[in-house]
Amino acid sequence: MNLAERVQLAGVVGAGGGGFPAHVKLAAPADTVIANGAECEPLLHKDGAVMEHFAARVVRGVELSMEAVGAATGVIGIKAKNEHAVAAVQAAVAGTRVRVQLLGDYYPAGDEYDLVHEVTGRLIPPAGIPLNVGVVVNNVETLVNIAEAADSRPVILKYLTVAGAVRTPMTVAAPVGTSLAECIAAAGGAMTSDPVLLLGGAMMGETTDRLDTPVTKMTTGVIVLPRDHPVVRRKLQPPAVQARIGKSACDQCRYCTEYCPRFLLGYMVEPHQVMRGLGFTVATESARWNDWAALCCSCGLCTLFACPEQLFPKEACDDAKTALRAAGRKWSGPATVTPHPVREGRRVPIKTLLRRLDLYPYDSPAPLRAEPLAPAHVVLRLKQSAGAAASPLVRPGEQVRTAQPVAEPPAGALGAWLHAPFAAVVEAVTETELHLTRLP
Repeated sequence: MNLAERVQLAGVVGAGGGGFPAHVKLAAPADTVIANGAECEPLLHKDGAVMEHFAARVVRGVELSMEAVGAATGVIGIKAKNEHAVAAVQAAVAGTRVRVQLLGDYYPAGDEYDLVHEVTGRLIPPAGIPLNVGVVVNNVETLVNIAEAADSRPVILKYLTVAGAVRTPMTVAAPVGTSLAECIAAAGGAMTSDPVLLLGGAMMGETTDRLDTPVTKMTTGVIVLPRDHPVVRRKLQPPAVQARIGKSACDQCRYCTEYCPRFLLGYMVEPHQVMRGLGFTVATESARWNDWAALCCSCGLCTLFACPEQLFPKEACDDAKTALRAAGRKWSGPATVTPHPVREGRRVPIKTLLRRLDLYPYDSPAPLRAEPLAPAHVVLRLKQSAGAAASPLVRPGEQVRTAQPVAEPPAGALGAWLHAPFAAVVEAVTETELHLTRLP
């Protein structure tokens, strides 16, 4: 059995939030493997903790990936500010073909397009992927899981940061399916009576007030904030209100475009043009302006940092991309990319972003808690990655052992296997979830 097959059976998916099944990337040739440890979402520290404590496994994952795809070069990208992680990884790469590349503390340094350009000087073609330029990119935690899969150990733990309005910010190892309430309790509990959770970060994360939401393989962190926090208030605005405000108030200042990291890399992304399209009511006219959103990476800088009127260009771009997909329209613009000459000067430092988002009071370390959480009950969502949902392999009342496969992807479809995080009894099987209770 080759590495890609072991990784597939272990249920390894992108652990940095993307959730793309990792075995697919290991089945194509490339000359460079990049470990993405940039972690640019404000307040999140799980990648730094993973690199600091499991540096040897990260490097092993890179080496295995290099062997699988035939790459001669392996690079681990880390922000220079993460001194402990840098020291651990530099020690781990000694005597290997893997090197460390130090990155600046700006947002979004972890965007694949930006990272590939920083490390290799190559520019991914518009609407392309890193493989188009001979590169495989995986999150550092994904690479730890690849190393584990090579030893026949499936993904049953997820590392995530619990930050924001909690008593003791920390990074925890949670069995997949653990409730966010238990993760927050491990961090000392919420420091606000009406918490809203930002799943995946303040910039690109989704909001929920459901504390029973389960951890998935894609969960990178949870930021707890009061409901009246400015970021929360903005994110909770209904989509119709966001569009109406943009249609009436956008003065076409172009700040959203001038700060857009994809625009600065040379791609044809112009959020101000998409905002202009909100004023059109004829479908053919609005579709014309939607094209300016096709290459948007949804980083959120335009909405949460650049716009002086606090409008919603990122959300307008998201809606435009949805409309383009529904219409079956793919990128057909220029294939050449030339970085903007002032790109370096327009990068947004994380500290500046923290101040703009009013998150500076919550900026504190989130060290790794040594002991994994031990919930009595978990809920495994059958869809935890890109692709199709998994199909259950178990029935209510059945007992399962630790790491036993409990759901499989449909034959021939993109998806990921799921495994029991501990010995348990299956309490319920629904169309979307498995409920497991730990055996005594």
